[in-house]
Amino acid sequence: MQLFYNPDIKDIDTTFFFDSNESKHIIKVLRKKNGDKLWITNGSGYLFEAKIISDNIKKCEVELISSKKTHPKSHWLHIAVAPTKMNDRFEWFLEKATEIGVDEITPIICERSERKVLKLERMQRVLESAMKQSLQTYLPKLNQPISISEFLEKPVSELQFIAHCEDTERHELKRRVAADKNVTILIGPEGDFSPEEIKNAMQKGYAPVAMGKTRLRTETAAIVACTIVATINNG
Repeated sequence: MQLFYNPDIKDIDTTFFFDSNESKHIIKVLRKKNGDKLWITNGSGYLFEAKIISDNIKKCEVELISSKKTHPKSHWLHIAVAPTKMNDRFEWFLEKATEIGVDEITPIICERSERKVLKLERMQRVLESAMKQSLQTYLPKLNQPISISEFLEKPVSELQFIAHCEDTERHELKRRVAADKNVTILIGPEGDFSPEEIKNAMQKGYAPVAMGKTRLRTETAAIVACTIVATINNG
């Protein structure tokens, strides 16, 4: 099964046109033709079964045969993570987190952040590609970068944690996450959160946690966090 994505398709539509780039990919690259079936999602939970009725290389038209709404999960996972110095590592995190089941991602700019400028359009494409590859119908929400101080002023989740490497009391994340709860997890930059950032987060109700016995890279810690939450909720 190959999944296509278009945010504009609605469950009330009877037909739909792909743009020129997607049409070229479908007709020229994949060699689809009239009568062939396609599966499409709008990233909002819907899976559409469609049939090509015009194999125009510039404006492929499909007839929508059926639609099915996937029920949302019983929990919401929000990862607020500092961008890594190397773009490819952060994109790796975006891809794998989407496959595992992250719901929302906020890049946070911290005192020790080495990267403060991001290419959100490219990041968005990574999320879309990972969603399609893993055959999911919900596209993770990608927020604009924000300073950690601003982020800490936002409304809280039922469960909220800050993962850091300071030699202070921390609990294992896997022993603090509960099923069917909305969770926010803060992951710091390569140089970790500053002591002041950790103090401020704890004052806002973020519990300090560790991911295990070893020190992890930023992107690895974020993936471990996603995996722990997914395991608790799918166990």
